[in-house]
Amino acid sequence: MIIFWIIAAVLALASAAWIARPLWQQGSGRVAASVTGLLITGAAVALYLYSSRWTWPEQSSGGVDTPAEMVSQLARRLEREPDDVQGWLMLGRSYTALGQLPLAQRAYQRADRLESGRNAESIIGLAEVMVMQANGAVDDRAGRLFEQALVIEPDSEKALFFAAVAAQRRGDTALAIARFEKMLAMNPPPNIRVILQEQVDRLRAGPEALAVSGASAASAAPAAAPRVTVSVSVAPSMVDAVPPGATLFVFVRAPGRPGPPLAVKRLAASLPVTVELTPADSMVPGLSFALDDTVEVSAKISLDGSATPKSGEPVGSTQYTVGRDSQKSIVIDGFSQ
Repeated sequence: MIIFWIIAAVLALASAAWIARPLWQQGSGRVAASVTGLLITGAAVALYLYSSRWTWPEQSSGGVDTPAEMVSQLARRLEREPDDVQGWLMLGRSYTALGQLPLAQRAYQRADRLESGRNAESIIGLAEVMVMQANGAVDDRAGRLFEQALVIEPDSEKALFFAAVAAQRRGDTALAIARFEKMLAMNPPPNIRVILQEQVDRLRAGPEALAVSGASAASAAPAAAPRVTVSVSVAPSMVDAVPPGATLFVFVRAPGRPGPPLAVKRLAASLPVTVELTPADSMVPGLSFALDDTVEVSAKISLDGSATPKSGEPVGSTQYTVGRDSQKSIVIDGFSQ
């Protein structure tokens, strides 16, 4: 039992880290992100203690189970108790934390069917998995799911935040402002309030004001625009691992931080190739890289055209300091774990 709670805490923290990533990647929100993560973890434990129908065994079967084994045990129990909504929700959270996104999607869909589309957590979980599968992009389909969750649970901070990001991406500024302002009205912690208010102020400034300020900055320092330039090639020993029709993804990430990339490009895997990434290649509005940032630039070959990380994919990476490094080389010379 103690072992289970240690593993559950690790899984919850991993999920919370991903959820808090938009705050963490903004300098002013790192403390807020840490607090948010701890609050999410605590709330998850409290919710499961309150609502779980799991019958705990008196003793462990002996040996220390890994997180994957614990999740497998939960999946087997749900085969015997297929109507346990909270069990399916926990399975979805666990698969998400383990990076098994298709399985997480199925678990959330099962919970959603059992609740006839009236369970906000299953809808939000399904939408989050879709965002992760899209490498952080909140597309129209995920945005609609977050809006659907808000009909059921109007005060869900998670759904409000992602619905605001989705509205912002599709150009619905008024709805994005309304979602951020509702979060402000819910009395968030001061550090989070600052970030939300910055988003509202930036949206209220309008595209014209942003375009003017951007043009002024460009004219003042045209050579100072942040950009990352890499030449991607494949090691001779790996040539056979890049078949015709494969896809190349190049990512810019903040080293050691979970969450979506700061920028990404998708190209045909015709190597060698030179790739340039700028803040225009960001997946989430407001989350990108700036001059003097030290970032990790990675390249991967995808056989199915999916950006979702998979074990055994050809990969390579390099460190890059924006504004100081010029073109650097990435050699695809290994496989992802």
